[in-house]
Amino acid sequence: MEKLLCPSLMCADFTKLRSEVLSLDHAGIDLFHMDIMDGIYVPNLALGVEDFAAVRSLTKKPMDVHLMVKYPEKYVGLFKRLGVNLIYFHPETANISSSLISEIKNSGIKAGIAISPNIPISYVKELLTSVDNVLIMTVNPGFSGEPFLNDTLPKIEEVCSQKSNYKYSVFVDGAISPEKVKYLSEMGVDGFILGSSALFGKKESYSEIIKRLRSLS
Repeated sequence: MEKLLCPSLMCADFTKLRSEVLSLDHAGIDLFHMDIMDGIYVPNLALGVEDFAAVRSLTKKPMDVHLMVKYPEKYVGLFKRLGVNLIYFHPETANISSSLISEIKNSGIKAGIAISPNIPISYVKELLTSVDNVLIMTVNPGFSGEPFLNDTLPKIEEVCSQKSNYKYSVFVDGAISPEKVKYLSEMGVDGFILGSSALFGKKESYSEIIKRLRSLS
């Protein structure tokens, strides 16, 4: 099965957003990944509602939001109206994670949980039966350009090994280089959030990079 390649628009050049989105769309990416940060759960502010709406107006490709925020339940209705296809949240930020998953799915949106490096699988195990996606953070959330944390590899392997018992897809996010795409594809990862380690700020065109990454996965 072909792996999903998903550019993280936090790494895009927002001075030429239209060109960036259209070029990535033309390159054949699978989904646009939008990091939403409130400066509370993580010590940074990133993309917001207007950014999401701008990208949504430029593409028909699926879009997700990765809610790095306190009280993510406040945002489901808002992003539903804006046309989101998948919502990730961190279980430790929600009032009742199982209820939030149900709310997201009842809204016709795929539900995903994001697992930070410091959160063990045991903390989210009861949620694995109901989510569509599991996003393993391979850097500490909140900033781009951080190094890949090798300590997350056993967690990725464990989540991938349990896929047959559940119905979720496994994605990874953080310092995903071409080498990591190849290695983690072989481990069973289904999709990759791509930033500056593999996609942005390179000499090659997005089309050339995506084609090369497809050959690795």
